Amino acid sequence: MTVRVRFAPSPTGHLHVGNVRTALFNWLYARKQDGTVILRIEDTDLERSTIESEQMIFQDMEWLGLDWDEGPDKGGEFGPYRQSERQEIYAAHAQQLLDEGKAYYCFCTPEELEAERVKAAAENRPPKYNRKCLSLTEAEVNEKLASGIPASIRFKTPDNETVFWYDIVKGKTEIPTDVIGDQIIVRASGVPRYNFAVVIDDHLMEISHIVRGDDHVPNTPLQLLIFRAFGWEEPKFAHLSMIVGEDHARLSKRHGATSVNQFREQGYLHEAFINYLALLGWSPGEGEEKLQVDKLIEKFSLKKVNSSPAVFDVKKLNWLNAGYIHELDDEKLANLLIPVLQDGGFLPGELTKSIKTWMIQYASAVKTNLVTINDVLNEFKLLTEFEPSAIESGSEEYTIITEEGVGKLIGQLQDEIGEIPPVDKDKYREMMGSLMSKAERKGKKLFHPIRIAVTGRLSGMELDFLIPLLETGSKLDLPVKILPLDERLNRIRKHFFK
Repeated sequence: MTVRVRFAPSPTGHLHVGNVRTALFNWLYARKQDGTVILRIEDTDLERSTIESEQMIFQDMEWLGLDWDEGPDKGGEFGPYRQSERQEIYAAHAQQLLDEGKAYYCFCTPEELEAERVKAAAENRPPKYNRKCLSLTEAEVNEKLASGIPASIRFKTPDNETVFWYDIVKGKTEIPTDVIGDQIIVRASGVPRYNFAVVIDDHLMEISHIVRGDDHVPNTPLQLLIFRAFGWEEPKFAHLSMIVGEDHARLSKRHGATSVNQFREQGYLHEAFINYLALLGWSPGEGEEKLQVDKLIEKFSLKKVNSSPAVFDVKKLNWLNAGYIHELDDEKLANLLIPVLQDGGFLPGELTKSIKTWMIQYASAVKTNLVTINDVLNEFKLLTEFEPSAIESGSEEYTIITEEGVGKLIGQLQDEIGEIPPVDKDKYREMMGSLMSKAERKGKKLFHPIRIAVTGRLSGMELDFLIPLLETGSKLDLPVKILPLDERLNRIRKHFFK
């Protein structure tokens, strides 16, 4: 069986996490089966759909690395790939159902329909259309159409039947037709409703598998009835569970970032984001969580997708993202950090060779401290901001820096700087070896006071990275001043050891 899947977003803004997970599962399945991925733009909501949003969707998909084989920008044998450009196709198929008596014109006004809905609610009945217009004669219909009375088109749903289908994720599913009613498939404006247009598109584009969120389960019976009304082969369905927050409520803005663009702007790597989304409702196997895209494709199976809601756990995403950052090549990481630091005003717009070389060294030093790329903005302040008065009285840092003998140790360190400037790791280690011998200190007794004297903190970047970075960075032409080691030690001595 030739696998053809589609991702069909509405161009009304950036892609939501749930939509992206749907796109990913379609993509993984198609790539695993050597199938085809179609990107179809469902823009029949003319008031909200924009070309700008369509471009955002393209950008989000491209950032994630989810390519497609057919679409508005690529063409293909089954286009057009925008619903707004397929109106004549929908009209012809609606007319076919009318001619075959499987659909009918409805002239009821919105006021009449609302009155019927209120009445049904009062009588505890489903808000189902009462088929008032189904009883109109052909002559009456033609007369109303000729007089210009607005008319929608309703699908004639079979009575007293049950729609069955086997869902790859949810298993055997059934819904009685009595709760469906005769739904409008074409509005009075001539614009098709979603449940009609999507069936026409899926058939004509030869979609083999429909992989989508389980909020579409209620739409499936009507869509299947329309497939059957035309006598078309039905695609296979796989409805993915919803994504919820840690409070088990549907994921929304109140849980934090929910769009791909937001996560990108917050400094997440697309590799980590894709990896994490793949784990929402699917498991590659016991103990396997960190997987590159090629491994995700190799292991992916729709049959292993879980039908229970998937909890979006930011902590796990952060863990994965940090892991991917830690494994990055130093130069590649530097290239990711540079634009963030430029936007933050820490680096100039044009970088000299010296700054680029220094940034690669910095990337190597800072990578294990980063959870997202944007964390570099706070980490870089370790190089540019240093205020001894910020060390609070009573803190562990204060206790260590004010211990007996620390003032002497700092003086000895400054002497060593003059003799062995710590411009690289080897010079740093030579300097510390000499200091250790002269100060008769080692381990925590040596390194904790020095770390606090240099950074004001008890933890952070390894000193054998940090101190050379301070020395070489202080000589670079940057928009901000990097405080060299000696100046930091002078500030500490002035504040604590006058």
